[in-house]
Amino acid sequence: MNDHYLKKLDRVTAILTQLQSKPIVRAQDLAEKFDVSIRTIYRDVKTLENAGIPIVGEAGNGYSLMDGYKLPPIMFTKEEVLSFITAEKLMQKFSHQSLGNHYQAAMEKVRSVLKYSDKNLIKNIEKQIDVFSFHTDSGDSLKNVIPIILESIAEKSQLNIKYQTVDGRVNNRTIETVGMFFEFNFWYIMAFCMLRKDFRQFRIDRILEISKTPNPFVQEYGQVNDYRKKSNGNKVKAKLLVDKKIMNHLVNSKKYYGLIEEVETENGVELTFETEWINDGFPRWLITFADYATVLEPESLRTRLKELLLKMTERHQ
Repeated sequence: MNDHYLKKLDRVTAILTQLQSKPIVRAQDLAEKFDVSIRTIYRDVKTLENAGIPIVGEAGNGYSLMDGYKLPPIMFTKEEVLSFITAEKLMQKFSHQSLGNHYQAAMEKVRSVLKYSDKNLIKNIEKQIDVFSFHTDSGDSLKNVIPIILESIAEKSQLNIKYQTVDGRVNNRTIETVGMFFEFNFWYIMAFCMLRKDFRQFRIDRILEISKTPNPFVQEYGQVNDYRKKSNGNKVKAKLLVDKKIMNHLVNSKKYYGLIEEVETENGVELTFETEWINDGFPRWLITFADYATVLEPESLRTRLKELLLKMTERHQ
């Protein structure tokens, strides 16, 4: 069997897996996934149909397996089995506790269908993998908050939440959740706040109470990253001159704080930002490497940095 037919066999098998795991699969999405033409996907689907797989749908509308049709359990490769172990370790460290039991139950089901040799493989290697994290328990009062949030997104139903802000104030909000994201060791939700009539993000560990409502969303939303890129305030340009030797330590955080330009010079690296957090978040982040950086502009940032450093000095005298 030549390389062309091996690739076709792998692709057709992968398409079958996609059909088993999703309600509708579009030919265009499959073509992009496997980097082939849509016409090739049409031929692959025809191959599956000729093999007796009852596929419902047609070109242009998407495909699915006939309702009620069951296939034998999917066999996992050794590489896939090893990836499960790594993913499980990461989930144990970084998943929200409301997901922990559900993920553990799902992994037990996956393990139950593995070959005997693969089960031994897991037994022999799972104790040799560990993930070290500085993230501490947030002490969330709600144990089932993320499943409720995910259900509201899937069902497009509004949520009522009681939320505690960073300064300790507690208020009630009705929100339409666009999506969730994990950042800097905390889970957040991006949502449209019915009170503020604007998009807001809420840290999940600050939600004190949560409940689904029978009210549907009043509008349609895109993907969560579309809204995270949008600004809810006025951005201020800030420019820093940073010592080259610490640039590797700022790889991820500089983008989070609004990096728009990076220029290497003889004296260091000039970093230009556009930030909404010029009075609080940005200068507090800058303090973490202030001995290796010079504020070029604006003057207000230099003043705010001095104020924070003075407060720190007075507190620790």
